[in-house]
Amino acid sequence: MSRTVKETKAFLEELLGTYPEKTRKKREGHLAVKESCGDTSTGGESACSTCAVKSNVKSIPGVMTARGCAYAGSKGVVWGPIRDMVHLSHGPVGCGYYSWSTRRNLAQGKPGVDNFVPFQFTSDFQEQDIVYGGAQKLETICREINTLFPEAKGISIQSECPVGLIGDDIEASAKKMNDELGIDVIPVRCEGFRGVSQSLGHHIANDTIRDHVLGKGTLADPGPYDVAIIGDYNIGGDAWASRKILEELGLRVVAMWSGDGQLETMKLTHSVKLNLIHCYRSMNYIARHMEEAYGIPWLEYNFFGPTKIEASLRSIAARFDDKIIENAEKIIAKYKPAMNEVVSKYKARLDGKTVMLYVGGLRPRHVIGAYEDLGMKIIGSGYEFGHADDYKRTIPQLGVGTLVYDDVTQFELDELVKFIKPDLVGAGIKEKYVFQKMGVPFRQMHSWDYSGPYHGYDGFPIFARDMDMAINSPTWKLVKAPWDKEIR
Repeated sequence: MSRTVKETKAFLEELLGTYPEKTRKKREGHLAVKESCGDTSTGGESACSTCAVKSNVKSIPGVMTARGCAYAGSKGVVWGPIRDMVHLSHGPVGCGYYSWSTRRNLAQGKPGVDNFVPFQFTSDFQEQDIVYGGAQKLETICREINTLFPEAKGISIQSECPVGLIGDDIEASAKKMNDELGIDVIPVRCEGFRGVSQSLGHHIANDTIRDHVLGKGTLADPGPYDVAIIGDYNIGGDAWASRKILEELGLRVVAMWSGDGQLETMKLTHSVKLNLIHCYRSMNYIARHMEEAYGIPWLEYNFFGPTKIEASLRSIAARFDDKIIENAEKIIAKYKPAMNEVVSKYKARLDGKTVMLYVGGLRPRHVIGAYEDLGMKIIGSGYEFGHADDYKRTIPQLGVGTLVYDDVTQFELDELVKFIKPDLVGAGIKEKYVFQKMGVPFRQMHSWDYSGPYHGYDGFPIFARDMDMAINSPTWKLVKAPWDKEIR
């Protein structure tokens, strides 16, 4: 249901009024409504102060948040999808167990031989490790890993909270094992208590890759069309769908960061001609570093939905020669009939349907175009751990009157859904069953609800099918949303 700016502002005031004054002051900057900001050609849209949203600050203790921690950002996002390394959750068993295969990062190779993504490795800290330190245990585990999995190219040590609290010197242990075993053993100081969310974990992970991986290899046959995919985690096969398009374009993908990634190819990334960054939030740090240190430009691209795919293909091709530019137009022409067929099939069922998004990474803005290709309208969008530059990129893509929110509490999210009454909510696993029980169609937009890929020409038909299934499933006739129930 679309609401006017005036109605939405009044609702937000009412919502904030339920809080104690101190909490209200902390939360009011995180909730906003998109207003008309004048002529976009003058830059007014992106600079609109009335659309500003406060972000990247600590969540209120005791209030439910969908955020993760720095460990989740490092191990779960950046390091974990690299397939030819063992990623050791260094600390109590719980953190590693919770982060085990939850993001569906698909990877090639034989599990246990040259693909270790499906496994959970933990040092299983006990009370005696807290008291006496875990250095000896860590080194023993590294030796065991090297013996049991001789094809593993390296080990990343993903430190959990207790490791930082007791002050274990994982850097010294990593160096010792690196020298002894002859493989890369990389310490990652990603204790969960660092920073305000998983976002700092991304940054920490980027810095450790910068220090221990980047530039350590030599590309034998560099070419003019060498690129790297940065910030695609191959959820449901996304990176494969993207790589297929880039290779058809005539480019050579030297490395993928980090879905289906390999340590040895990541070491070559400093030799590419262009970094193509998909998830800006998690990988802009390393892209900026490579631009400064190696002179490699980077370009943010979006392969969700045919409209954005076409725009991205042309933007990418413009960085190369006429051959690649011509190839881009050939690809667009080749796939357009199939994409038009998908739109024709599903738009009739989805046209005019409204969507409310609350996700992390790139999704609150990147998926907008794919929904719009199907005739759907975004009426609310927000980030779990976004920064100011994320909102600056997102708000211009939203229509006037759209709700914008940051790090919402579960209470706020429930009330926002009740107010705008979307036809579909796209959020994370923590929210899925809450809204389905409320009778609201839902898609899990972190790991594609066990589906995918959603990227590229291979992914859009699956995306369209899944949104149609979610909204038009006959099961919704058996349950009513709260606003459709009779009040007795």
